[in-house]
Amino acid sequence: MLLASLALSLPTLSGCSSSWFCQDTTAERGEAGRKVQVVDTDGQTLDVTVEVVGWRLAPHPQVPADGDKVNFDYRFDGTGEPRGPVVDACAVDKDRVALRCTTVDAAGAWPEPDGTRTGDDWLGVDHPRRVAAVLFLPNDQSYDRPSCATDPKDGGGKHPPKSASTGDQL
Repeated sequence: MLLASLALSLPTLSGCSSSWFCQDTTAERGEAGRKVQVVDTDGQTLDVTVEVVGWRLAPHPQVPADGDKVNFDYRFDGTGEPRGPVVDACAVDKDRVALRCTTVDAAGAWPEPDGTRTGDDWLGVDHPRRVAAVLFLPNDQSYDRPSCATDPKDGGGKHPPKSASTGDQL
């Protein structure tokens, strides 16, 4: 009788029949900067930095009639492997309000002989002359485990902060 009772309670205790044990939390968004040390969802540094090497306003070569866009160059240091972190990059105004953001993947950058990975990207903003800087957010967006809503048995845990978007104060 005791064994039967224990066997029936095991699925409940393991979380298989209830989403009560599944908890989602979201990491805090880190401070944006021209050069940032990348952090995981627990706020631990990954020994990887990403830096805006330069930026300029120019027409995109494939659609010059669209006018000026923000073209920025970046560098990842310390990735050490083809796969790497994914971080948000934002063109901001003088008050550090995001005018447009995108995600930048270290895997999409070109490997250099010194071990860094470099790349460039374009951001289309409504008012290009308002751009004062391009900044990176330090939060690694590359790993987002299943949520409790999508997988109540195995999901949950820390998730990256919501990606930055137009209008966010950085």
